Amino acid sequence: MKRKVLGMVLATSMVAATLVGCGGGEAAPAATSEPAAEAEAPAAEAEAPAADAEAEAPAADAAAPSGNKVGVAMPTKDLQRWNQDGSNMQAELEAAGYEVDLQYASNDVATQVSQIENMINGGCSVLVIASIDGESLTTVLEGAKSKNIPVIAYDRLIKNTDAISYYATFDNYKVGQTQGQYIVDALDLDNAEGPFNMEITGGSPDDNNATFFYNGAIDVLKPYMDAGKIVVPSGQIDFATVGTPAWATETAQARMENILSSNYSDGTTLHIALCSNDSTALGVENALAANYTGEYPVVTGQDCDIANVKNMIDGKQSMSVFKDTRTLASQVVKMVGQILKGETVEVNDTTTYDNGTGVIPSYLCEPVFADVNNYKELLIDSGYYTEADLQ
Repeated sequence: MKRKVLGMVLATSMVAATLVGCGGGEAAPAATSEPAAEAEAPAAEAEAPAADAEAEAPAADAAAPSGNKVGVAMPTKDLQRWNQDGSNMQAELEAAGYEVDLQYASNDVATQVSQIENMINGGCSVLVIASIDGESLTTVLEGAKSKNIPVIAYDRLIKNTDAISYYATFDNYKVGQTQGQYIVDALDLDNAEGPFNMEITGGSPDDNNATFFYNGAIDVLKPYMDAGKIVVPSGQIDFATVGTPAWATETAQARMENILSSNYSDGTTLHIALCSNDSTALGVENALAANYTGEYPVVTGQDCDIANVKNMIDGKQSMSVFKDTRTLASQVVKMVGQILKGETVEVNDTTTYDNGTGVIPSYLCEPVFADVNNYKELLIDSGYYTEADLQ
């Protein structure tokens, strides 16, 4: 199968970025654009806007900060992926010779604000922050700016503050495109007659990435929706309606249970469950198991969480976009080293991510998808999981 071959190629291409040591100085150095990662998501053909930007970010006015202590603020341990992000980054930063202050905030904004404040006052020279709420950190980050501490927004863009130096993430628009294109290919929408019934489960409204995921998928699927080949029986289409606060599995499950009882209890077939990530997909799958007996739909996801990969193997989830957190962590470690050595910081997008105060120089890692045909090559052969993890 075509996806299996592509998956094998992609798996062998995921080599961690070279770790960089630390140096001395006072604010974020200039950023330069480098080519985006070459591994393409197999079915996603349209590119995220300006992902391969060539313009350079403005040069900084001062030297890089001194010291080698790095503060890493993660949102929660409740989702598997944040545990992996935090542990991967800590391991790589410590291996590169940095002292690391790693904190998880239990999805509580006040806790995260307090943790960041402590990092600022505790001698951190660089902050790496995966925010809980991208609009809640403006005040606390004024402290970082006043002390010339560069801030890297990690995976989630931090909004409405000019204290953000860089943004490191995956190509979030392409994540959605990959999900949408998978659906097109799985149902052969270009040739099949339809109509196909679809329900949409979006991400958390306070996560800037959620709209990129949603828009990427809908932009691929909209021509089929406009032509009547895809229909949404519940009528719930816009992001404000389909969003899932905190990406909560139980919230996604409860909403899907209501949709199923209201629109599918008469035997109507659900063909597509477009889910933005694995925690929401898990809720949808739980609802399907308890409330649906028809032909099983195509179910999308993101993150390749263990529970979802097991469901994929069991035929309960069709695919999950794989964002290798080792790749992102390695890139951030590289950026931290470049900042602390006063070197030019590598980015590959200088046009897409405006946080309300201006465009943030960004590095976008490339997402790929895993399904039952290629998960072994992508997830096991690469060492991301072991066979035992998925038993």
